Amino acid sequence: MNGQKSSPWTPALAGGAAAGILSGIPFVNCLCCLWIIGGGILAAYLYGKNTPAVLTSGDGAIVGAFAGVIAAVVDSMISIPFQAINAGFLKRIFDRLADYGDALPSGWETWFVRGPFSIAWFFLGLLISAAIFAAFGALGGILGIALFGKKPAVPPTAPPQPPQSAPPAPPLP
Repeated sequence: MNGQKSSPWTPALAGGAAAGILSGIPFVNCLCCLWIIGGGILAAYLYGKNTPAVLTSGDGAIVGAFAGVIAAVVDSMISIPFQAINAGFLKRIFDRLADYGDALPSGWETWFVRGPFSIAWFFLGLLISAAIFAAFGALGGILGIALFGKKPAVPPTAPPQPPQSAPPAPPLP
């Protein structure tokens, strides 16, 4: 073992794909960004397992942030087919809320009238998700290295020696 670090991309891809799939499926994503933290932990675990060198928390943050960005891309791709389902679900919730009075602003019905798929909104959402997921992934990577990373070898210490007494002072003339 030469102590050289391996590439963080494969572990980041595995952790990011797992987190992105779990966070992109409705009703599975009820744990908010916990899947992203878990993906960062998984990426850090795989990175530490494949690297003979001792990794720092900075290494964990980097591989976790990569996993978070990958998770944002996977999440955005998986979320596309579910957008109509989510919009219908939210519309039913808002319909029920409207029955209770003037709690909603006027014209709220138009929020759910969607035209064709908007590339600009998709990329804006992807950019915002990538920033948020990278932060949570970095947190997960730091936790993963703290939990599963190799610890630096501590050199053995010599047992404590009893204090040595000073040699007797020569007699004064």
